[in-house]
Amino acid sequence: MQLEGVQPASITFLGVLNACASVIALEEGMCNHHHIVQIGLESDVFKGTSLVDMYAKCGNIEDASRVFNKMPSQVAVTWTAMILGHMKCGQGQKALEVFQQM
Repeated sequence: MQLEGVQPASITFLGVLNACASVIALEEGMCNHHHIVQIGLESDVFKGTSLVDMYAKCGNIEDASRVFNKMPSQVAVTWTAMILGHMKCGQGQKALEVFQQM
């Protein structure tokens, strides 16, 4: 995906990542992750949480965990995204472990 013309606002990525998660468009989500990194927004808790959610909903719990672990801080919604992601991927025991870490 090539961004041309008008550059998306920071909040635009939240909607795009949510759309990618809704239709399980992992490749497009990964492309948006790349753009988020390029413009320096990866450490933002909202973008990070949206990335965790997108990766998990697309069945890529490994990348969801990588993003989660790289975040400088997590809030309750970030932890919840990670817990629900493990559940979506059939990892109930891991979801409980993440909850205990929270």
